Amino acid sequence: MTPRAATLIGLTAILMWSLLAVLTVATGKIPAFQLAAMTFLIGALVGFLTWIGRSNAVGALSQPPLAWLVGVGGLFGYHALYFLALRFAPPAEASLLNYLWPLLIVLFSAALPGERLAPHHVIGALLGLAGTVLLFAGNGGSGFAAGQAPGLIAAFVAAFVWATYSVLSRKLESVPTDAVAGFCLATALLAALVHGMIEVTVWPETPAQWLAIAALGVGPVGAAFYAWDIGMKRGDIRVLGAASYATPLLSTAFLMLAGYARPSVAIAIAAVLIAGGGLIAAKDMFARR
Repeated sequence: MTPRAATLIGLTAILMWSLLAVLTVATGKIPAFQLAAMTFLIGALVGFLTWIGRSNAVGALSQPPLAWLVGVGGLFGYHALYFLALRFAPPAEASLLNYLWPLLIVLFSAALPGERLAPHHVIGALLGLAGTVLLFAGNGGSGFAAGQAPGLIAAFVAAFVWATYSVLSRKLESVPTDAVAGFCLATALLAALVHGMIEVTVWPETPAQWLAIAALGVGPVGAAFYAWDIGMKRGDIRVLGAASYATPLLSTAFLMLAGYARPSVAIAIAAVLIAGGGLIAAKDMFARR
């Protein structure tokens, strides 16, 4: 697989993650960790289904402790911190701090062997950050209040956790993508454990909610992680990091299409900044050899 093909596969994860918000809204009032347990279980099954006809695929689960620590720590650690952030801090501010991870991926990639951080990568990432700030600012922030500090800190740490997981995936490129199915299953079990300790079980009330859960598990909490793993291990990590800023923008667009958000000038300007930053960061992909 060529780096360009792997990068394009990684970009599909960004598209799938942009559906996360609208699908989560469609699931109703299911508690966060219960929803994580259900969707990560489906995501694991998505990976296991690809093993059909490949009897040697099960060997992918035999990985050193470091690989499991990075895989499960990244998937479960990030989502646990993000859910904590949304519980104790305003969603806009928490999301803004959380979306430092694309910039961190671009910056952290400089530490990888054979990678070089060029000025246009930093410029593209900073433009994406500016667009994201404008996107959330235009959405209206609720300000800071006493008791929100734990949530804001959790959102900030979550950004570092996901960026570290993504960059370390390149360092662990010998770990096959099939192993992600095992990481998803372990994450589902941990989420179920936390759910049992702090949440009350609420089951979906309509077929539409069940469908939304299934769609989440197959896409944003399933195939997206496998696509992202391929992109991080074999694609252009700097391009993927900068392009990740398109996630909140696309997410807002899908929310508007579903009637959960309204168009605004801020969204239009943010679109220009994020798209421009992504194109600048990815200019190497379009340049002639």
